[in-house]
Amino acid sequence: MKNSRSKQQSSTSTSNSKKSSKTKGEISKAANRTKPLAVAPLSDMRPATLEKIEKAVCQLFAGDDVSDITMIEIANAANVSLQTLYKYFGDKQTVLYTIMDIVLGRLATRMMDHLQGIDSVEDRLRKTLWVCLDFVDNHPDAVMVLSKVSISRFHNIAIYNNKDLINAFLSVLKDGQNRGVLVDTVPLNILFDVFMGFISRLGIMHTIRQAELPLNANFDALFNILWRSISKPESSTP
Repeated sequence: MKNSRSKQQSSTSTSNSKKSSKTKGEISKAANRTKPLAVAPLSDMRPATLEKIEKAVCQLFAGDDVSDITMIEIANAANVSLQTLYKYFGDKQTVLYTIMDIVLGRLATRMMDHLQGIDSVEDRLRKTLWVCLDFVDNHPDAVMVLSKVSISRFHNIAIYNNKDLINAFLSVLKDGQNRGVLVDTVPLNILFDVFMGFISRLGIMHTIRQAELPLNANFDALFNILWRSISKPESSTP
Protein backbone atom coordinates (compact mmCIF):
# COMPACT_ATOMS: atom_id res chain seq x y z
CA MET A 1 0.00 0.00 0.00
CA LYS A 2 2.82 2.35 0.94
CA ASN A 3 4.61 1.64 -2.33
CA SER A 4 1.40 2.21 -4.31
CA ARG A 5 0.69 5.51 -2.54
CA SER A 6 4.30 6.61 -3.03
CA LYS A 7 4.11 5.87 -6.75
CA GLN A 8 0.88 7.88 -7.03
CA GLN A 9 2.43 10.87 -5.24
CA SER A 10 5.52 10.64 -7.43
CA SER A 11 3.36 10.46 -10.55
CA THR A 12 1.25 13.43 -9.42
CA SER A 13 4.37 15.45 -8.62
CA THR A 14 5.87 14.70 -12.04
CA SER A 15 2.59 15.63 -13.77
CA ASN A 16 2.33 18.92 -11.86
CA SER A 17 5.95 19.66 -12.67
CA LYS A 18 5.28 19.14 -16.38
CA LYS A 19 2.17 21.35 -16.25
CA SER A 20 4.08 24.06 -14.41
CA SER A 21 6.88 23.88 -16.96
CA LYS A 22 4.38 24.06 -19.82
CA THR A 23 2.56 27.02 -18.25
CA LYS A 24 5.81 28.93 -17.77
CA GLY A 25 6.70 28.22 -21.37
CA GLU A 26 3.36 29.56 -22.60
CA ILE A 27 3.70 32.69 -20.47
CA SER A 28 7.21 33.21 -21.82
CA LYS A 29 5.98 32.93 -25.40
CA ALA A 30 3.12 35.36 -24.73
CA ALA A 31 5.53 37.83 -23.18
CA ASN A 32 7.76 37.64 -26.24
CA ARG A 33 4.78 38.34 -28.51
CA THR A 34 3.95 41.51 -26.59
CA LYS A 35 7.46 42.94 -26.70
CA PRO A 36 7.72 46.02 -28.96
CA LEU A 37 9.22 45.29 -32.33
CA ALA A 38 12.41 47.00 -33.43
CA VAL A 39 11.72 48.95 -36.60
CA ALA A 40 13.90 50.56 -39.22
CA PRO A 41 14.14 54.38 -39.25
CA LEU A 42 11.78 56.15 -41.63
CA SER A 43 14.76 58.06 -43.01
CA ASP A 44 15.70 54.81 -44.76
CA MET A 45 12.39 54.70 -46.62
CA ARG A 46 12.04 56.26 -50.05
CA PRO A 47 10.04 59.52 -49.84
CA ALA A 48 7.71 58.34 -52.61
CA THR A 49 6.88 55.20 -50.63
CA LEU A 50 6.18 57.18 -47.46
CA GLU A 51 3.95 59.53 -49.42
CA LYS A 52 1.91 56.61 -50.73
CA ILE A 53 1.49 55.22 -47.22
CA GLU A 54 0.40 58.64 -45.95
CA LYS A 55 -2.30 58.92 -48.62
CA ALA A 56 -3.49 55.38 -47.95
CA VAL A 57 -3.73 55.94 -44.19
CA CYS A 58 -5.65 59.20 -44.57
CA GLN A 59 -8.12 57.71 -47.02
CA LEU A 60 -8.69 54.43 -45.19
CA PHE A 61 -8.94 55.72 -41.63
CA ALA A 62 -11.08 58.68 -42.66
CA GLY A 63 -13.73 56.34 -44.02
CA ASP A 64 -13.74 53.46 -41.52
CA ASP A 65 -13.28 52.84 -37.81
CA VAL A 66 -9.69 52.36 -36.72
CA SER A 67 -10.44 48.83 -35.48
CA ASP A 68 -11.77 47.79 -38.90
CA ILE A 69 -8.58 48.62 -40.81
CA THR A 70 -5.91 45.95 -41.21
CA MET A 71 -2.24 46.13 -42.11
CA ILE A 72 -2.98 44.22 -45.31
CA GLU A 73 -5.53 46.84 -46.36
CA ILE A 74 -3.03 49.63 -45.73
CA ALA A 75 -0.36 47.81 -47.72
CA ASN A 76 -2.74 47.19 -50.63
CA ALA A 77 -4.03 50.76 -50.68
CA ALA A 78 -0.48 52.13 -50.62
CA ASN A 79 0.73 49.54 -53.14
CA VAL A 80 3.58 48.50 -50.87
CA SER A 81 4.46 45.12 -49.39
CA LEU A 82 3.18 44.05 -46.00
CA GLN A 83 6.80 43.38 -45.09
CA THR A 84 7.60 47.05 -45.68
CA LEU A 85 4.91 48.19 -43.24
CA TYR A 86 6.12 45.84 -40.53
CA LYS A 87 9.74 46.75 -41.18
CA TYR A 88 9.25 50.49 -40.69
CA PHE A 89 6.26 50.66 -38.33
CA GLY A 90 5.79 47.33 -36.57
CA ASP A 91 2.03 47.51 -36.06
CA LYS A 92 -1.13 49.29 -37.24
CA GLN A 93 -1.36 51.77 -34.38
CA THR A 94 2.20 52.94 -35.00
CA VAL A 95 1.40 53.42 -38.69
CA LEU A 96 -1.55 55.64 -37.76
CA TYR A 97 0.21 57.71 -35.11
CA THR A 98 3.40 58.14 -37.14
CA ILE A 99 1.58 59.30 -40.27
CA MET A 100 -0.58 61.73 -38.27
CA ASP A 101 2.57 63.12 -36.69
CA ILE A 102 4.07 63.72 -40.14
CA VAL A 103 0.91 65.43 -41.40
CA LEU A 104 0.54 67.62 -38.30
CA GLY A 105 4.26 68.30 -38.26
CA ARG A 106 3.94 70.22 -41.52
CA LEU A 107 1.10 72.27 -40.02
CA ALA A 108 3.19 72.91 -36.90
CA THR A 109 6.02 74.31 -39.03
CA ARG A 110 3.66 76.79 -40.67
CA MET A 111 2.20 77.75 -37.30
CA MET A 112 5.66 78.41 -35.88
CA ASP A 113 6.43 80.73 -38.77
CA HIS A 114 3.38 82.86 -37.99
CA LEU A 115 3.77 82.84 -34.22
CA GLN A 116 7.07 84.64 -34.58
CA GLY A 117 8.34 87.76 -36.26
CA ILE A 118 5.18 89.89 -36.02
CA ASP A 119 4.85 92.48 -33.27
CA SER A 120 1.08 92.54 -32.89
CA VAL A 121 -0.36 89.72 -30.76
CA GLU A 122 -3.65 89.98 -32.62
CA ASP A 123 -1.93 89.68 -36.00
CA ARG A 124 0.08 86.66 -34.89
CA LEU A 125 -3.00 84.85 -33.68
CA ARG A 126 -4.92 85.93 -36.74
CA LYS A 127 -2.34 84.48 -39.13
CA THR A 128 -2.03 81.30 -37.07
CA LEU A 129 -5.79 80.77 -37.18
CA TRP A 130 -5.78 81.27 -40.95
CA VAL A 131 -3.09 78.60 -41.34
CA CYS A 132 -5.07 76.13 -39.19
CA LEU A 133 -8.33 76.69 -41.07
CA ASP A 134 -6.47 76.42 -44.36
CA PHE A 135 -5.24 73.01 -43.18
CA VAL A 136 -8.85 71.96 -42.52
CA ASP A 137 -9.93 73.16 -45.96
CA ASN A 138 -7.15 71.27 -47.74
CA HIS A 139 -6.84 68.11 -45.61
CA PRO A 140 -10.37 66.93 -44.79
CA ASP A 141 -9.31 63.28 -44.63
CA ALA A 142 -6.66 64.03 -42.01
CA VAL A 143 -9.22 65.96 -39.97
CA MET A 144 -11.57 62.97 -40.02
CA VAL A 145 -8.77 60.60 -39.01
CA LEU A 146 -7.86 62.80 -36.03
CA SER A 147 -11.51 62.92 -34.96
CA LYS A 148 -11.37 59.14 -34.51
CA VAL A 149 -8.32 59.14 -32.27
CA SER A 150 -9.24 59.07 -28.58
CA ILE A 151 -8.06 62.12 -26.64
CA SER A 152 -6.35 59.74 -24.24
CA ARG A 153 -4.23 58.53 -27.17
CA PHE A 154 -3.11 61.95 -28.41
CA HIS A 155 0.15 61.57 -26.51
CA ASN A 156 1.06 58.82 -28.98
CA ILE A 157 1.21 61.46 -31.73
CA ALA A 158 4.56 63.10 -31.09
CA ILE A 159 3.58 66.59 -32.28
CA TYR A 160 1.18 66.95 -29.34
CA ASN A 161 4.22 66.85 -27.07
CA ASN A 162 6.26 69.29 -29.16
CA LYS A 163 7.55 71.71 -26.52
CA ASP A 164 8.89 74.19 -29.09
CA LEU A 165 5.45 74.64 -30.64
CA ILE A 166 3.59 74.73 -27.33
CA ASN A 167 6.06 77.18 -25.77
CA ALA A 168 5.93 79.42 -28.84
CA PHE A 169 2.15 79.54 -28.60
CA LEU A 170 2.16 80.12 -24.85
CA SER A 171 4.72 82.91 -25.21
CA VAL A 172 2.41 84.76 -27.61
CA LEU A 173 -0.50 84.38 -25.20
CA LYS A 174 1.70 85.50 -22.29
CA ASP A 175 2.81 88.52 -24.30
CA GLY A 176 -0.84 89.35 -24.91
CA GLN A 177 -1.61 89.18 -21.19
CA ASN A 178 1.42 91.34 -20.33
CA ARG A 179 0.30 93.95 -22.83
CA GLY A 180 -3.17 93.99 -21.37
CA VAL A 181 -4.64 92.67 -24.63
CA LEU A 182 -5.71 89.15 -23.65
CA VAL A 183 -7.79 87.94 -20.71
CA ASP A 184 -5.49 87.50 -17.70
CA THR A 185 -7.96 86.06 -15.20
CA VAL A 186 -7.33 82.50 -16.38
CA PRO A 187 -4.08 80.50 -16.82
CA LEU A 188 -2.33 80.48 -20.19
CA ASN A 189 -3.25 76.88 -20.85
CA ILE A 190 -6.95 77.83 -20.72
CA LEU A 191 -6.45 80.44 -23.46
CA PHE A 192 -4.50 77.87 -25.45
CA ASP A 193 -7.31 75.31 -25.08
CA VAL A 194 -9.94 77.85 -26.14
CA PHE A 195 -7.97 78.67 -29.28
CA MET A 196 -7.28 75.04 -30.24
CA GLY A 197 -10.73 73.84 -29.19
CA PHE A 198 -12.31 76.44 -31.46
CA ILE A 199 -10.32 75.13 -34.41
CA SER A 200 -10.93 71.48 -33.54
CA ARG A 201 -14.72 71.75 -33.30
CA LEU A 202 -14.97 73.93 -36.40
CA GLY A 203 -12.74 71.63 -38.39
CA ILE A 204 -14.49 68.40 -37.48
CA MET A 205 -18.04 69.66 -37.98
CA HIS A 206 -17.15 71.51 -41.19
CA THR A 207 -15.70 68.29 -42.60
CA ILE A 208 -18.58 66.09 -41.43
CA ARG A 209 -21.13 68.45 -42.95
CA GLN A 210 -19.15 68.51 -46.20
CA ALA A 211 -19.75 72.23 -46.47
CA GLU A 212 -19.44 73.68 -49.95
CA LEU A 213 -17.60 76.85 -48.95
CA PRO A 214 -14.16 76.57 -47.31
CA LEU A 215 -13.86 77.69 -43.70
CA ASN A 216 -11.59 80.56 -44.65
CA ALA A 217 -14.36 82.00 -46.82
CA ASN A 218 -15.75 83.30 -43.52
CA PHE A 219 -12.39 83.93 -41.92
CA ASP A 220 -12.92 87.51 -40.71
CA ALA A 221 -16.15 86.64 -38.94
CA LEU A 222 -14.64 83.52 -37.39
CA PHE A 223 -11.56 85.33 -36.14
CA ASN A 224 -13.69 88.07 -34.60
CA ILE A 225 -15.65 85.44 -32.67
CA LEU A 226 -12.45 83.84 -31.40
CA TRP A 227 -10.76 87.15 -30.64
CA ARG A 228 -13.71 88.38 -28.58
CA SER A 229 -13.56 85.19 -26.52
CA ILE A 230 -9.93 85.60 -25.44
CA SER A 231 -9.30 89.35 -25.57
CA LYS A 232 -10.00 91.83 -22.83
CA PRO A 233 -13.18 93.84 -23.33
CA GLU A 234 -12.51 97.46 -24.13
CA SER A 235 -12.84 99.80 -21.16
CA SER A 236 -16.18 101.52 -21.22
CA THR A 237 -16.09 105.30 -21.38
CA PRO A 238 -18.52 107.50 -19.40
